[in-house]
Amino acid sequence: MNKNPYEVLGVARDASDTDIKKAYHKLVMKYHPDKNPGDKTAEEKFKEVNNAFDILKDPQKRAAYDRFGDAAFAGGNGAGAGFGGNPFGNGSFHFNMGGGDMGGMEDILREAMRGFGFGGGFGGAGTGRGAAQQSGRDLLDEVVIDLKDAYFGTTHTVKFTSAVKCEKCGGNGTADGKPAKPCSTCGGTGYVHTRQGFFAVETPCPDCNGLGRKIDKKCPDCDGTGTVNKQRTLDVKIPAGIQDDARLRLAGMGEAAQNGGKPGDFYLDIHIRPHKTFVRSGNDLLMHKDIDFATLALGGEIEIETIDDKKLSVKIPAGTQVGEKLRVRSHGMPNTRGGFGDLYIEIGVIIPKRLTEKQKKALNEFAGIKSDKKGWF
Repeated sequence: MNKNPYEVLGVARDASDTDIKKAYHKLVMKYHPDKNPGDKTAEEKFKEVNNAFDILKDPQKRAAYDRFGDAAFAGGNGAGAGFGGNPFGNGSFHFNMGGGDMGGMEDILREAMRGFGFGGGFGGAGTGRGAAQQSGRDLLDEVVIDLKDAYFGTTHTVKFTSAVKCEKCGGNGTADGKPAKPCSTCGGTGYVHTRQGFFAVETPCPDCNGLGRKIDKKCPDCDGTGTVNKQRTLDVKIPAGIQDDARLRLAGMGEAAQNGGKPGDFYLDIHIRPHKTFVRSGNDLLMHKDIDFATLALGGEIEIETIDDKKLSVKIPAGTQVGEKLRVRSHGMPNTRGGFGDLYIEIGVIIPKRLTEKQKKALNEFAGIKSDKKGWF
């Protein structure tokens, strides 16, 4: 029986998604295998935390658990089925996004009904999804990049260990590499049906253990599972103009599924470091520039350096005010759908700390001439 996911994460049943994520992050760091090498207890705790989070992060799975408890995941479709340690071996924080493919609320309810002894309630007998149809786990990595990387685009290389399709048997799990024949007992559904009075009971097939097929001779490399663990290197292209907290999805690049199921997906969360000069707002950039009073009053030109390291001459209109923003078109961030945002220059003023007698005299004369004009200092 699975442990109560709320108790595992130490949160209340009405906990928000944010509270659940915070509790998960704290515990997964505490029990991470890299921090507890050789500690079997920590390894089990790590698995429990992953399993619990997999249920509570998914609104459908959480709703099913709240209503049916462990029975919501009976019949081999447990949310944490196949969960192991963190597949990434680089010491940074990563976590798994999901277990098997439940196929929506209808499948959750079907599995719950099986656990209660009600057979085939949705779609009739013979429509059950056996363990052979389970999807591989989704995997998630995260990376922090500079704003310039987001401007030009970059590539993030991930190295990790995960389940891949067995090359020897082609993922079929058989010694000869051919697809296994459907189980004659359950007809390939993975479940058998019996009647107990008024109810039809659907249970995993005892001959194929719910796989829906019978392997007479297992592949020696994968022991009939169709997958083996292997070191992988994945180069993820991050497009120019990527936004902060964006998530990239690489379909089918997650873990391979056992028994010939659909592979999971790989996700990459993007975080962008603050820049010392530029502040981003959507596809626009904002920078601050201090300019001497004479140039602001009389007009002129200044030179700035853009995000792509180019020198740009910008005209300052006469009478430009402090705090005003000058717009330079198409010198912001690239838009992933084409084009560029704009660059805004917020104007500041340079106040000299030391003045010559000649400069002081000129300013006094200027102040005296303009003292009757509002808005002049």
